[in-house]
Amino acid sequence: MMTDLTKPQGDRFAEVAAAVLKRAKALGATEADLLVAEGDSVSVQVRLSQVDRLSKAREKMLGLRVFFGKRSASSSTSDLSKASLDRLVQDTCRLAQAVVEDHSSGLPSADQMATDYPDLDLQDNRRLSVEEEIDLARRTEQSAFSADSRVTNSEGAECSVGYGSILLANSHGFMGSYTSSSYSLSVSPIALDSKSGGMQRDFWYSVKRKFHQLDSPEHVGLEAARRTVRRLGSQQISTQEIPVVFDPETAKGLLGHLSSAVSGYSLYKGASFLMGQLGQSIASDMVTVVDDGRLPGGLGSRPFDGEGLSTRKTMVIDKGVLTSYLLDTYSGGKLGMASTGNASRSVGENPAVGATNLFLSPGSYSPEDILKSMKRGLLVTDLIGFGVNLVTGDYSRGAVGFWVENGEIAYPVEEVTIAGNLQQMLKDIEMVGNDLEFRGRLASPTVKIRKMMVAGH
Repeated sequence: MMTDLTKPQGDRFAEVAAAVLKRAKALGATEADLLVAEGDSVSVQVRLSQVDRLSKAREKMLGLRVFFGKRSASSSTSDLSKASLDRLVQDTCRLAQAVVEDHSSGLPSADQMATDYPDLDLQDNRRLSVEEEIDLARRTEQSAFSADSRVTNSEGAECSVGYGSILLANSHGFMGSYTSSSYSLSVSPIALDSKSGGMQRDFWYSVKRKFHQLDSPEHVGLEAARRTVRRLGSQQISTQEIPVVFDPETAKGLLGHLSSAVSGYSLYKGASFLMGQLGQSIASDMVTVVDDGRLPGGLGSRPFDGEGLSTRKTMVIDKGVLTSYLLDTYSGGKLGMASTGNASRSVGENPAVGATNLFLSPGSYSPEDILKSMKRGLLVTDLIGFGVNLVTGDYSRGAVGFWVENGEIAYPVEEVTIAGNLQQMLKDIEMVGNDLEFRGRLASPTVKIRKMMVAGH
């Protein structure tokens, strides 16, 4: 079993953390913080019922950041012996004294540190054996094959399980920790059209904090097969300007671009189309976007951020109005604002800004209602490429989906490009679905955009 960090005062890592911070202070550091992460993961991939790949990893890392006034450096190690940690502290302190000053650097003030640690329901103690994982992956793939005779091949099914512990401590006396788990199933079937010889692939997946909340292997396989088979017989369409509907999986991508655009780092560098628009209407009044770091069981939930500040629920867009950026202490300082508790951090790296559980609040329309509202249009179910310019908002990506005629899906479509500008796309959202479901840290219901340029043949 993994070390339990839920009570850090009695934990060996707490003692290690205190000793390292004390040593950094003795060497002249004015401030310091450290992160200890321990993880245990197993991933099994099965293809055509045979185990194709099996990986097990157990890691333990300590990352240290020290400040000498406004000079700082970070480093990390996986060797937690006393001699190794002594070298780490000495080397990091020497590095920090050698770099140039950054007047925005430093820890958040002591009075900003998190003091409450709500139970966010992030951990399941259900341990799966390798044999159980293999069985789950096999059942997932077999379900896809059994669902439709046109599913003739597979890129494999995967079952992954991970358990992790985080401890964060700093020279202000803050010490906090939490444990978490995750379970996932996925499969990528390949379908063959016997008449045309055409082939298509798609996938489906389920990921949860708790094992009992995971979709069944049979459901995941069945949905993957359905999504794959429906793409057979894809056609091209002519270039035109039409309404475009993003399904929940592709609408998540729009939220990802928004997340980058409201990040403090993009903003203070002048690299976001949302610069200077706080308090302005930037989207349709149907658009409300929330970042909630304390969503129970959320895949992005945690009691405190990468700097020890309390996470929180932040209204990013409220009925079309940009009400908050996402900030850590450094980017907030650059912009003259306070952190929003969105510091994200890897071991040995400086904090950056990261969304927690970012979602578009659901509307009142069913996905069927949204399709019925279109006389002619495109339903996008997959996106290709990365043609997005966050400075200007220009958006151009390859797309796969379905042609909609008189409110009904007519046929599958591929080899098209959809283009627009994120600023205009946000304002042109005219329908938001009621089908919000979290399958990661970003989540969106179905979204209809009034019109976009769709380039075909």
